Amino acid sequence: MSTDTTATGTAVRGLPLLLKEVRACTSCAAHLPLGPRPVLQADARARILIAGQAPGSKVHATGVPFDDASGKRLREWMGIGREQFYDPELVAILPMAFCYPGTGASGDLPPRKECAPQWRARLLQAMPRIELTLVIGQYAMAWHLPDARTTNLTETVRAWREHWPTVLPLPHPSPRNNIWLKANPWFAVDVVPAVQRRVRSLISPGQGKGTG
Repeated sequence: MSTDTTATGTAVRGLPLLLKEVRACTSCAAHLPLGPRPVLQADARARILIAGQAPGSKVHATGVPFDDASGKRLREWMGIGREQFYDPELVAILPMAFCYPGTGASGDLPPRKECAPQWRARLLQAMPRIELTLVIGQYAMAWHLPDARTTNLTETVRAWREHWPTVLPLPHPSPRNNIWLKANPWFAVDVVPAVQRRVRSLISPGQGKGTG
C-alpha cells in the first residue's frame, strides 16, 4: 500500500471519526447473544495488520483484542511483546467481524456476514501504511486472498511464499489448533522465523511506543 504522506495525513484526520462510528454500531444486535461490543485496534500509522476472525467471549468481556491464549501464541509467532502488540501506531487488529458471534455446536459461530461489507474497505483505506497483513483463518483468507489457488487452509498456509512479503496466511493460534501444528512442523521451522524477521524489519527499536 502507498505510504504517501498526504494520504496518511488524511487518514489520521478521518480514522478517529470512522472508529467512533464502528464502536457505536448495532447492526447485528438482534443476532448477538451478549449484545454488540465492537473490538478492534487501528491507527493510520500502523505498519502491520492482523486480520482475524471474530472476538471470543473472553475478548468480549475485556474489550481487548487477542486477550487470551491465542494472543499469547500470536505474539510469540510475531516475536513481539504485549506493549508493541497493543500499540495501534504499530499494529492494527481488524477481525472479519468486530463482535462476539456466540457459540455453536463445535465452538464459536462464524463472524457475522454483515460486518465486513459495512466497515472493512473503509477502515483499510484509512490505513495507507500497512505493509504486512497477517491473515488468520478461512474467513479472513476468503476476503484478503480471494484469488488464492489453494483449496483449504493447510494448502493456503503451505503456499505462503506466493503472497509474501505483503500478506501472510496463518492458521488460527488457538490452542485448539495444537493438533494441526503438531501435524505440520514445517510451519514452526519455515514460517515463524520468516514472519519474525519481517515484523522486526517493520518495527524498528524506538519506533512507536513500545520496544517489546
